[in-house]
Amino acid sequence: MRVDEELHEMVRAVVRRIPRGRVATYGDVADIARAPSPRLVGQVLNQDGLDLPWHRVLRANGTCAPHIADEQLQRLREEGVVVEGSKVDLRTYRWEDAVKEKAEEPPALF
Repeated sequence: MRVDEELHEMVRAVVRRIPRGRVATYGDVADIARAPSPRLVGQVLNQDGLDLPWHRVLRANGTCAPHIADEQLQRLREEGVVVEGSKVDLRTYRWEDAVKEKAEEPPALF
């Protein structure tokens, strides 16, 4: 998948904004950057993410990609993120800007 330069920079800008001690998922970053898929976010970080807080981006289930897990978890621990086993509790540490607002519930009939 080829990424145009504007989208590439938008993904980088979103990742740069994730605060210390917080995490977002690849899908969160894709939604905020209006990228077509979480995989594209992973591609951008893999190719051009060493100068970014790449370690703050996780899979949707709160885990790391296996090939970077040890370093990623260590960096997150250094920022105060509590890791249980090999997983981060997204309910506790997810970046507030990445939390989708709850859809309005339809009015009750009774």
